[in-house]
Amino acid sequence: MSKPTVTGFFDDATYTISYVVADPETKRCAVIDSLLDFDQASGRTDTASADRLIDFVRRNGLACDWIIDTHVHADHLTAAPYIKAKLGGKMAIGDNIPTVQRVFGEIFNEGQAFHTDGSQFDHLFHDGEAYRVGGIEAKAIHTPGHTPACMSHLIGDALFVGDTIFMPDFGTARCDFPGGDAGTLFDSIQKLFALPDETRMFLCHDYKAPGRDQYQWETTVGEQKRSNIHVKAGMSREDFIAMRTARDATLDMPKLILPSVQVNMRAGEMPPPEDNGQRYMKIPINAL
Repeated sequence: MSKPTVTGFFDDATYTISYVVADPETKRCAVIDSLLDFDQASGRTDTASADRLIDFVRRNGLACDWIIDTHVHADHLTAAPYIKAKLGGKMAIGDNIPTVQRVFGEIFNEGQAFHTDGSQFDHLFHDGEAYRVGGIEAKAIHTPGHTPACMSHLIGDALFVGDTIFMPDFGTARCDFPGGDAGTLFDSIQKLFALPDETRMFLCHDYKAPGRDQYQWETTVGEQKRSNIHVKAGMSREDFIAMRTARDATLDMPKLILPSVQVNMRAGEMPPPEDNGQRYMKIPINAL
């Protein structure tokens, strides 16, 4: 199986890892789960994180084919349109994005001007869809549970799982967002566990489990099956649902969920300006 070059970019503010996945033969690449810096207190955005990634692509003579978000992130803003303007490439997400857009479109009272058909993106991946990054074969794998539209991506021997699963010592993603479901997440993880044990697995977040000194974001399918504290081999679906449901009930909402979802469901575009030319984020009261 082809082996792409994978470079991760860790963001200390949100514990997010963005990736540049490159075919060393053709110098074509994909950007996965990019990040736009956002200061909630001031409402200001910044492109420092995205610029670091863009600079890496340019310095290494890479050409961008894809700008992929694994799902509508609830903890950071995507930089997809900014990166597209600088590097080119198609902005893409899973084809169940309309489900997320309809749910949050209602929560934010977006009205008919907000399209809930995924048309803000250049491409919608369907489950099992084959595509390429340069000369490397890739496949989209629908892995709902954290959200209905989560899509993992197998690019050569490298698997990008978004928020589906974390490092083995930290466990799995929460399932209490609108449209999330613990049983569905368990089933999705079993799909990933059916891949070869040596498959490299790259995560979208790491929160440094107790007792670990360094952030980590690369593991393997085999390591997850042997050691993941929530879902290793032998864990039953029923026990996982009970554990995940109880754990989720203790978690606070992500700090950036309200601005993140409003932007990310629009493929990274800000809400439209009002009649004074200013753009605003909404904060629905007691909705989540």
